[in-house]
Amino acid sequence: MNKTGPIRLALFFGGVSSEHEVSRVSAAAWLQALQQPPCADKYEVTAVGITKRGCWLRYAGPAQKVADGSWEQDAAALTPCVFSPDRSHHGLLLLGKGGPRVLPVDVAVPILHGKNGEDGTIQGLFALAGVPFVGCGVLASAVCMDKAAANTVMDAAGVPHCAWRSAARWELESDPEGVCRRLEEALPYPIFVKPANAGSSVGISKAKNRAELRAAIDTALAEDDKVVFEEFVDGQEVECAAIGNPDDPGSVFVTRPGEILAGAEFYTYDDKYKNGVSQVLIPARLSEEKLDEVRDTARKAYLALGCAGLSRCDFFVERRTGRVLCNELNTLPGFTAISMYPKLMEREGLSFSALADRLIELALRRRKGAY
Repeated sequence: MNKTGPIRLALFFGGVSSEHEVSRVSAAAWLQALQQPPCADKYEVTAVGITKRGCWLRYAGPAQKVADGSWEQDAAALTPCVFSPDRSHHGLLLLGKGGPRVLPVDVAVPILHGKNGEDGTIQGLFALAGVPFVGCGVLASAVCMDKAAANTVMDAAGVPHCAWRSAARWELESDPEGVCRRLEEALPYPIFVKPANAGSSVGISKAKNRAELRAAIDTALAEDDKVVFEEFVDGQEVECAAIGNPDDPGSVFVTRPGEILAGAEFYTYDDKYKNGVSQVLIPARLSEEKLDEVRDTARKAYLALGCAGLSRCDFFVERRTGRVLCNELNTLPGFTAISMYPKLMEREGLSFSALADRLIELALRRRKGAY
């Protein structure tokens, strides 16, 4: 790490992902927060945009152009670059005129949602380079991204969640009727059908009969080679924000949950990140005892899945029974103006800038070898 002067920080945004646009908006919020106390003058920030085609470009322009996507046309502010896995470089290689130039990085901040951003891929690159990074490590990122893997771990750890099944592409394409029949024997309609590895609410359908189930499978297979099927739960959708490192579990802090009032039949990607139709209530409309139960279950799930830095923990509280059921953990939640994670932390007294500073501090403090 740079021993004198500001901490050299590289913030990554965009990516080859269905969540490219929301990544830009989240990254713009981070870039603005890093200019405010307590971050101002503490960090020397380099923004790195990854286009939908996978081109890496250092961007030296304003945050607003990151948010609206016009950064890619700001040619004077762009420099082609790559992040080097060579530990002697410990950072970026700028590919400008005169050959590659090393730009050292003390800490990486991947504000990348969905595939190729929060699934362990870029985390593996940072780990190879020996550069600390904000958020979960390779394994936790990959497991939380894969809904079937996450459900399997939660089953083993005793974290309650809804009944589920999964199937691979080869099964669904070789014997679709047989798979549908077995699903109908295991799960009552309606059934939620989800790609295992597609990120927040992408490719998800609610099937009420066999025909809709077949169509939902096709929708999910367009996003991934594995599909998860889950029972419908008539419940309140609530979310907790978790922060902390697993090597110091006593320091892991989880907020009480907030509640989502979805603007559609279920909480869609557009609801979550784009149109702002859904409403947020903090705290959720639950009893004091139930608020604490959700928070405690979130902490259990966070530690069981090996999360580090941060995660948003999503739950259903079943209306009829009061059961608390973990839906999923999102290892790089949205940081837009309507996102629940920063809103929950703000309720706990952490401004956006203070939250960013805390997350970077956690990355730098993670035990040696965790990357």
